[in-house]
Amino acid sequence: MTHYIYLVRHGEHRDAEFGLEDGPLSARGQRQAAAVADRLSGLRFDAVWHSPLERASETARYVAERLPAVDPQPHALLFDCVPTGMTEETPSTFEPFFGSYTEAEIDAGRAQMADAVNEFLVRKNEDVHELLITHNFVISWFVREVLEMPEWRWMTLNQAHCGLTVIGQKPGRPWTLLTHNDLGHLPYELRTGLPEDALV
Repeated sequence: MTHYIYLVRHGEHRDAEFGLEDGPLSARGQRQAAAVADRLSGLRFDAVWHSPLERASETARYVAERLPAVDPQPHALLFDCVPTGMTEETPSTFEPFFGSYTEAEIDAGRAQMADAVNEFLVRKNEDVHELLITHNFVISWFVREVLEMPEWRWMTLNQAHCGLTVIGQKPGRPWTLLTHNDLGHLPYELRTGLPEDALV
């Protein structure tokens, strides 16, 4: 018996280039969402959760079109957030990143991800397949948690739009990272969302 959690970053959203934090998927984001939905279409999901933000909700609709048996539901613990601020271990090169976030936003993100870990990384005594459609930083935090990495290392983990990450847990064993940011379903022109110098 294995509990599987499939983590998908939303597709590219249309207005990101204009600095807007949320919006509908771009034409490319729609193709990304369709591609990951096709990739997942052979699986039986017990639950599909998504961030309430529009770009994640729309990505979830593409999945629902290809998996008519599922009913994606919004979940507040999957909102986009910043899980931590600077810590004593965080390299100083990351300090400018946090300049645009308030202490209140960082505290809220930390609390959200603590609750998210307690909500989702809980062993279920049966075969379970869950899909979470969420955001880059949220997925980074889950991966960091599973690998038991220092808190600041979430900043070094990146997911492409509609990349696929899978974690799993068998009885009596710790959570395991099974695959990270799998892009096999995305042609080269749809591989966006990673740092520009990354090889995708």
